[in-house]
Amino acid sequence: MKLVLLILGLGLASACFAQDSLIFRKISNEIMLHGTCYDNLRVLTKTVGNRISGSPAAAKAVVWGEKTMKETGADKVYLQPANVPYWYRGKEHLWLKMGRKYHEVEALSLGNSQGTNGKILKAEVIMVHNYDEFKALPESEVKGKIVFFNYRFRQDLILTFEGYGDAVKYRGGSPSVAAEKGAVGVIIRSMSTAVDDFPHTGGMYYKDSTKKIPEMSLGNITADALEKACEKGGVMAKMKSQCHMMPALVPSYNVIGEIKGTETPEKIITIGGHLDSWDVGEGAMDDGAGCVQSMEVLRVFKALGIRPKCTIRAVLFMNEENGQKGGQAYADSAFSKHEKHIIAIETDAGGFSPRGIGMNVNAKQREKIQRYKDLFLPYGVYDFSHEEGGSDIEPIHKKLDIPLAGLMPDCQRYFDYHHTNNDILENVNHRELKLGAVVLAQFIYLVSEQGLD
Repeated sequence: MKLVLLILGLGLASACFAQDSLIFRKISNEIMLHGTCYDNLRVLTKTVGNRISGSPAAAKAVVWGEKTMKETGADKVYLQPANVPYWYRGKEHLWLKMGRKYHEVEALSLGNSQGTNGKILKAEVIMVHNYDEFKALPESEVKGKIVFFNYRFRQDLILTFEGYGDAVKYRGGSPSVAAEKGAVGVIIRSMSTAVDDFPHTGGMYYKDSTKKIPEMSLGNITADALEKACEKGGVMAKMKSQCHMMPALVPSYNVIGEIKGTETPEKIITIGGHLDSWDVGEGAMDDGAGCVQSMEVLRVFKALGIRPKCTIRAVLFMNEENGQKGGQAYADSAFSKHEKHIIAIETDAGGFSPRGIGMNVNAKQREKIQRYKDLFLPYGVYDFSHEEGGSDIEPIHKKLDIPLAGLMPDCQRYFDYHHTNNDILENVNHRELKLGAVVLAQFIYLVSEQGLD
């Protein structure tokens, strides 16, 4: 009898696998042949462009997001209020004297940085390679100078997000570290894997106890030249920038669309990306790609008549880049409404070919998902071993202690484009973008059908 039950069980499992495989193929065919995510990204990047939170462009992006979300066929589309900061860049210039005279170089102020109030700040440049070197310097060698933190993005780390995590502290905290010894400004080597001269912006912060001094970044080619000049000594710099944080928060919104579940509609699977971007480039990779992929999940479910057991909710979060106010608003709402969330998934790693899905889940849940990994192999996805989540879904994880997941595209080129003027539509491949949406929809279908526990 036990043998008969085992055979029946194996047969049932095989039939379920075959059925899921068929649905996976239908999802893939629909998106690869008829998907709208790349066209939607074209409209976002070319008609709205970059869209820092609080700006008129961000408000325009919300209007675009609501309209596009409705076009997916979602059962319900609505806006969720979130008051957000608005950092204004304005005009900026950096001149370096690495020889006989000054030359203006490509540079970007770091996000949230206080500028020079439009005045020219002139000072000698001193170079350090890391915080240990800086700590060893006496205050007399730092006071009144501009510190060049010349920390290179590690090329030996194959997963570039590990390299970013290693280097990003020099972007975020260097002005406060330098100001403690009397520095008047900071220059950093960008958080970049590229051999080019695109400077990268990104978020920084000030300690309450230190003076707010300006911070600018250089692309790798100019940083190499500055490194050589500093080794000889006598380098001077002139900074001029208007950037500053606006005094008041600005009303904005998350854009939310959902398909109601058929069996357990009170259980929610969230998929999302962030609608805001930095104020350079077009915000195509970061994170227009994630927004259009999230909406594509709703569209393909509707197009194929897939009726999920759980409610599927797509969220375009506002203010991921310099405040996470959208993610906090979403978490606060879910907490106050006592919502039951099965999992929250973020796609915020670029529009490249998917390679895996990282998960912040318990061992039993990870084991269950990994049973289905063969279903994903035909789509180039093989890695379910990493922990992953996202800035926008971290607040709901803390509030409700729910599992998290994140799409893991091929990461080798992401930090060539991240936070730069080179983050444009033309650097997103339509097939790779669509494949990411395919895998997200497949994963969400699987979780809705099989659950996690």
